[in-house]
Amino acid sequence: MNDFANAFWIELLKARRSKVPWLTAAGFMILPLATGFLMFIYKNPDFARDFGLISAKANLAGGSADWPSLFNMFTQGIAIGGVFLFGLVESWIFGREFSDGTVKDLLAVPISREVILLAKFLVAALWSAALVILVYAASLILGAIIHLPLGSPALFIHSSLAIAVTALLVMLSVTPVALFASLGRGYLLPLGLMVLLIAISNMIALLGWGNYFPWAIPAMYANFDGKGASLEPVSFWIVLLTGLLGMAATYLWWKNADQSR
Repeated sequence: MNDFANAFWIELLKARRSKVPWLTAAGFMILPLATGFLMFIYKNPDFARDFGLISAKANLAGGSADWPSLFNMFTQGIAIGGVFLFGLVESWIFGREFSDGTVKDLLAVPISREVILLAKFLVAALWSAALVILVYAASLILGAIIHLPLGSPALFIHSSLAIAVTALLVMLSVTPVALFASLGRGYLLPLGLMVLLIAISNMIALLGWGNYFPWAIPAMYANFDGKGASLEPVSFWIVLLTGLLGMAATYLWWKNADQSR
């Protein structure tokens, strides 16, 4: 237990002393700012006319300025943007050891590799969860400032649960990024993988097979307002299995690969 606590604390210190958490937070803040801005345009069409094409796009989108619409857009943003940002978090946590040349020093400490990896995955999960909480709080503040209607305790509870489930699905689906950060010994390979997965997910969802593709399932869940109407129970098992396999494959690589750099 002491070994895990020490490994966990070290990973927290690495993240705290880096600028990457601040950069990911700034990047994710685009989501509540964008949704809040759209809600403002929907609610103030006269003001939006001054923005020309933005007003036209808002009208074409057929959106409405209310809490259900904001939560729906926000949940979908978590499902899509989270794949990249949560993947970026895991890419940095695992890839930096190779790019900074600290992997051999890390593996030389008298702590088992499974403990080191478990600490890394836990920090990645907490980091991702903190990002979701941050942008969710920002969305609530912006919605209150805009004075959105149709809010109710039941809606807030349901939407909060939908956002939490969506975020959890995304966190599980991106664990293979850790393996590719290790295989690529840096950031380039996992970043390319995330872009590719986002593109393939959209294509597979359009073909009607998204409920069996782990990286499309979070977005499909979010698109039905957190009800996952087109998803089957096996869809959630697929995401869980993907998350566990990603962690297991990363452990096997770290355990057996030749760490010569």
